[in-house]
Amino acid sequence: MFIVSNYTVAVLLCVVTMLCWGSWGNTQKLASKTWRFEYFYWDYVLGVLLFSLLSAFTLGSFGSEGRSFIPDLFQADWASVGNALLGGVVFNAANILLSAAIALCGMSVAFPIGIGLALILGVLVNYFGAAKGDPLFIFWGVALITVAIILNALAYGKVASSVKKVSGKGIFLSIAAGVIMAFFYRFVAAAIDLTNFACPASGTLTPYSAVVVFAVGMLLSNFVFNTIAMKKPVEGNPLPVSGYFAVGPKTHLVGMLGGFVWCAGTLFNIIASGEAGAAISYGLGQGATLVSALWGILVWKEFSGAPKASTYLNIGMFVLFLAGLALLIFAGA
Repeated sequence: MFIVSNYTVAVLLCVVTMLCWGSWGNTQKLASKTWRFEYFYWDYVLGVLLFSLLSAFTLGSFGSEGRSFIPDLFQADWASVGNALLGGVVFNAANILLSAAIALCGMSVAFPIGIGLALILGVLVNYFGAAKGDPLFIFWGVALITVAIILNALAYGKVASSVKKVSGKGIFLSIAAGVIMAFFYRFVAAAIDLTNFACPASGTLTPYSAVVVFAVGMLLSNFVFNTIAMKKPVEGNPLPVSGYFAVGPKTHLVGMLGGFVWCAGTLFNIIASGEAGAAISYGLGQGATLVSALWGILVWKEFSGAPKASTYLNIGMFVLFLAGLALLIFAGA
């Protein structure tokens, strides 16, 4: 299977993760022109599952290093499978909340608050779960990112007070999503032997197998979480199941594309974690906050009409976020 044994390459894969995790929300914004995010999310989860299987039977099965996908699944113990499944369930709960927050207050707000909070808590959870990297650089990086999130919240407050009403529900959902999302990666990492991808310990999963089991956890939990979201929506009327079939294939493909993009980033991030460590790999990937904020500000014009103070605050957010990410990179160098 394809593995990484160089820290620089691992960092580059984390940058790819950052782009993927920060960009999938665009597919939700595109799909929202014709249907609600609850319908979109079914296709998103299917996209995650399809990409995980595609990568498992290709990158995860070729080459002489590591275990191929099918043999790896058969030798895995229940603890590893359970951790990967639970990771999918936890992530799905958080991501549905994040999708609802995007629908209410946009990418440039939901991502910096939700994903930024997930980054802060997630880096700490993953570092204490599997310590790797200089703790001084890691914690200073997290501190700078914390300030960056506060600046984004202040920037949104400036917009809210001048051009539109604050979506308190959207802010709350973003915070809830961030707190829950901080824990999913630790479960996935616990299912994998992070110390040796080329010859992993017996009973553990390879990154490719873990992502497939993770995706199955997402799909199974979606029948609970998204069904509740459809019956008790955060905005608008309850949705009937029949509405899912009321749009053409192009709309469904947009949702699946979102799942493909997110899953590609996740797989690369987990592959990189073997060399960079779970805390650093996860933290760099969650730099997706910057990418999503740029999409929201520059493409979707979510800060259109904002006062100059809001612009300055957002610039400060970007500078501090980049500085925090740089410290995370130095922590593992």
